[in-house]
Amino acid sequence: MNKTISIAIGCDHAGFQLKEKLKQHLLGKGYSVKDFGAYSEERVDYPDFAHQVAIAVENEEFDFGLLMCGSGNGINMTANRHKGIRSALCWNSEIAKLARQHNDANILALPARFIEVNEAIACLDIFLTTKFEGGRHTDRINKIDLEC
Repeated sequence: MNKTISIAIGCDHAGFQLKEKLKQHLLGKGYSVKDFGAYSEERVDYPDFAHQVAIAVENEEFDFGLLMCGSGNGINMTANRHKGIRSALCWNSEIAKLARQHNDANILALPARFIEVNEAIACLDIFLTTKFEGGRHTDRINKIDLEC
């Protein structure tokens, strides 16, 4: 029996429309999804949602996270403040694939104002189906959480 992949999703007001479309896509493919908000286009602050998703992934309550804000930068930076989180800002499927293969990314961040829905879906699909290569990349990943 295959385990259903679970995904925590979140966004700010700028990412709301894209989040809703991607959520429907994920549910249609049989993924387990928890929506941490935002729940409308009313102005909100992206850290409030990035922290919730990052904590859920960090605590292994979910396999992956999906975050969106206008540029993708702020929500991505916030998620990456959490130990063990490797959030990757992606704007095309090749970058999303490499984020999984080489960086073992566990959160996909998307720039809602700068990506078309079809490209966002392509990024999401490849992100969720690509395996981490390990090998030489594992040593690099292990250096990310070192105290400076």
